[in-house]
Formats: sequence, C-alpha cells, structure tokens
Amino acid sequence: MPTDLEIASRATMLPIAEIAQKLQLQDGTWAPYGHTKAKVDAAAYASLPMRAKLVLVSAINPTPAGEGKTTVSVGLADALCRLHQRAMLALREPSLGPVFGVKGGAAGGGYSQVVPMEDINLHFTGDLHAITAANNLLAAMVDNHIQQGNALGIDPRQVCWRRCMDMNDRQLRSILSGIGGKSNGMPREDGFDITAASEVMAVFCLAADLADLQRRLGRILVARRFDGSPVYAADLKAQGAMAALLRDAMQPNLVQTLAHTPALIHGGPFANIAHGCNSVIATKLAMRLSDIVVTEAGFGADLGAEKFIDIKCRMNGIAPDAVVIVATVRALKSHGGAAKETLGEENLDALRAGLPNLVRHIQNVREVWNLPAVVAVNRFTTDTDAEIALVREAAAAQGVRAECCDVWARGGEGGEALGRAVLDALQTPGRLALTYENEMPLKAKIEAVCKRIYHASGVTFAPGVLPALKRLEAEGCGEMPVCIAKTQYSFSDNQKLLGAPEGFTVTIRDVRLSRGAGFVVAFAGSIIAMPGLPKSPAAERIGLDENGAIYGLF
Repeated sequence: MPTDLEIASRATMLPIAEIAQKLQLQDGTWAPYGHTKAKVDAAAYASLPMRAKLVLVSAINPTPAGEGKTTVSVGLADALCRLHQRAMLALREPSLGPVFGVKGGAAGGGYSQVVPMEDINLHFTGDLHAITAANNLLAAMVDNHIQQGNALGIDPRQVCWRRCMDMNDRQLRSILSGIGGKSNGMPREDGFDITAASEVMAVFCLAADLADLQRRLGRILVARRFDGSPVYAADLKAQGAMAALLRDAMQPNLVQTLAHTPALIHGGPFANIAHGCNSVIATKLAMRLSDIVVTEAGFGADLGAEKFIDIKCRMNGIAPDAVVIVATVRALKSHGGAAKETLGEENLDALRAGLPNLVRHIQNVREVWNLPAVVAVNRFTTDTDAEIALVREAAAAQGVRAECCDVWARGGEGGEALGRAVLDALQTPGRLALTYENEMPLKAKIEAVCKRIYHASGVTFAPGVLPALKRLEAEGCGEMPVCIAKTQYSFSDNQKLLGAPEGFTVTIRDVRLSRGAGFVVAFAGSIIAMPGLPKSPAAERIGLDENGAIYGLF
C-alpha cells in the first residue's frame, strides 16, 4: 500500500491558475506562490455576499486508533463536487510540532488529500514563521523597554507575554532569560509556547481584515505595572510593526485536492489549547466564492466544535448549517476498553461500550447547539457489517443518519453516500444556539461548558483563579467568551477517562487573558501550551533521498 506522500507525489496537479479560474478569481486579486499555490487578496471580494452553506466537520474524542477528520473533510468536498455541487474547503495549516512529533500533518490522507502535501506540511507559504516572528518581536520590545529605563513601570515579575516557536520543545517551557550581566537585560523567569497555541495565532485567525488585525494586536496584554495595572502592546507601540510582519501572511492560501477541488488553507491554532479553527478571513472568502464550504475544527466536538461555535461564530456572525461527526469503529471500540492490538477484531461488546462517546457528541450538536448532524463512519477494511450496523442503529436512535465513507482508498467516490446525507441535512438547517450568553460571568461560562458540553458534575477552581477572573471582569473583559484548554482524549480533564464519563469534576488550575483574540483561556487539568516530542518522534523517519526528494512524511 503506497504511503500518503507517495500517492501525493504521483498525482498530477493542475496549475494554480486553473484553480483560480474555477473560482472566477479576477486578475490582480491573487498571486501565484510557485506553480501549485497562491495567495488570494480576500479584501477584493469583501463586497460579495456570503452565499454558501457551511458544513462543519468535527469528530468523537480522538484515540490512538485514529478518526481521520481532515481526510473525511477533503473527501466530502470532493464527493460534493462529484454530486454536481460548487464546493470548496477551508482548512487549517499544519504545525511543524506535530509533523515532526507524533500526530502527523494536516493535509488528509490516501486519495483524499490537499496538495502539494509536503509543502503544506512543512513551511508552506511561511505564514506560521511570520506569526512566530511577530510574537517574538513583541517579546523583544517588552524586555527592551525594561532595559531602556522602563518608562511604563513594568514589573518584570509580572511580564505575561511568552516567546514562541513552531516546534515541540519541552526544554523551553520554563526558562530564565536575561542572565549574563546588566547588558543582557533584566533576569526573569520566561518561557515558550508553541506557535499554534500563541495569542498572535488566535488574533491572526479571528481578525476580520488588516485594520482589525492591527487593532487586536495593540490590545494584547503583555505585562502589569508594579501597581497591578495592565500594559498592552499598544503602550509599547508594537502593533504596527507586528501587523507589517503579518501583512502578506494574512492573505489566504489557495491549493487543490487530488481531485482538483479548490481549498483555502490558512491559520492553524490548536484546539486542545487554542480555538482550533482556520482563519475567519479564509472561511468568509470561501463562503463568497462557492455554494458549499466544508471546514473543520480540531479534535473532538467537545473542543473544536464548541470553540468554533462559542468563539468563531459568536464573534463573526456565521453559523454552521450542518455538522458532520467523524468516527471509526476502531476508535469507538477503544473508548469501550478494547486493547489497541485487538481493534481489528470484531468486538460488539466493546463497540457498545464505546458508542456513548459518539452519542454524547450527537446530543451536544443537536440539543445544545440546535444543529443538524450526520455521522461519518470512516471505514477500515477490518470493520465488519455487524459493527457498522451497530453504529447506524446508535445514530438512528438519536435521529441521525450514519453513512460509511471510504475516501482514504477511493477519494470523493468513496464519500458520495456521506455527501448525499449532508445535502439532505442542509435542507432543514437548525438555528444556532450558543452554549452560554455574553452577559454571564466568566466563572459561569466556564461552568456552562464543563457541565453542558463535557457533562461534568462540578468545576473546581484552583487558588487564585477566581480572583483573577474577577480582576479580568473589572478590567472590562467579562463579556468575552472562554476558551478551555483541556486534554483532547476525554470529555473530562483526565485523558484516561474514555467513553462518556459521568460524575467527574473539572479542575481549572489557571487562566490567561487573550485580550487581542478576545477570549479568556482557562487551563483544565495538566494541559500545557508547549508539547514535547515523543520517545520515537516522526522526525527520525523523515529525510531526503539521493534525488533530493522528501521521504518518510507519512
């Protein structure tokens, strides 16, 4: 069986000009970035109506068995085009951290990929590098201000702006910076987050345009003075230079699937730490250029879909018209307690025990957010007819269709049944309801997500968290949405609690203001903003052959 990279490298891509022509892009509104990628000026199309139906692809809680959410997203868009729909994709960019770590890339797989996959999974068009540079420019300006006399009275012990890099590196989570003498700055505790978890990434993805980007960058909280009052990036006059670094990156990236379906890939925040959605600019541009847009939100629906709805939709006046929940029989059996080495064997008891995870996600979509749902069963060759029938029955009991898709092996053809189910769901769209209202206190918003979406019995706040929330409310941040950073593997904050646990308590150990992005991050359990590499990182298996071609990239 060929690898994803081998399949992608054998594919014939259309010149990017032909993809632009499919979208009827006007000359002067897009610029080729090589032969197979392009940057699109979204502002040139801002006056067009957002006419497209929006299909959000989410999933059950992930397991080592895999779910294939991006693969299904790509295959669904290809299938809709085969069904004579004018469809396109709006997806996130991969982070180099997972690419060289354990999770992998974000270009799909098999015959359901966006290409050129090696470019997309590596440096692509440099957007993430620009975000890293803008973040670290602000960090340098904070420390330089302190070094050059500290006219703002910044307390070095209360600098909250962290540096970032787009790589997993646990050694940089907590560091001492400025050591080595007076000329090297003020010694202080410091640290790095991964770029995908940075506030600049969130600002980048939520900004409506360049002017909004610059305003949001200026609102970033970087430190506090000795009297506790806040210091923002605008106080350092940093927002202009940061926006200049991000100007070209803010243009969405146009590529294609193996079947030549247009795809905009732009922005890449993590969903277990940040808000997990591609850029607002790219989503709205796609909705102006097509009739159906397939987009995705990271990890399970308890994280990605919740943040898509309660942050991205709340802020931007958009709403999904239907939600696809991706599941695999293997992953559901894993939630039911089956050992990894046995997941290829029929096990109806384990499947029954794991199905409540899928059911809870369906109920959240339909009963909390009031949206139509379709279940996509990403089929493996080891799945039996009896197992598939059991998944269909569980979905049908919730009033939802479950359709098998085989897009990894067959591309869009293998997703046509799913595509027809989605088209049917789009005929009766729901009216989006949010998990909580803007006017609720921050504590109540956190509790609403934990209880309504995770189904926790209670929420515990570590010492200092509630006073921090009160201070944020006093500083005018009380109406912001909350972004809960939590393990992706469980509804709870304990990754070992699989399935649909009940009676657990979520512990909020810290909060962090992302004022530029416009939300408050609440850290649940032991989740961190700088991952580490696994024992056997993917980087060990990636390289160049004698012809300079990349190998080992999935």
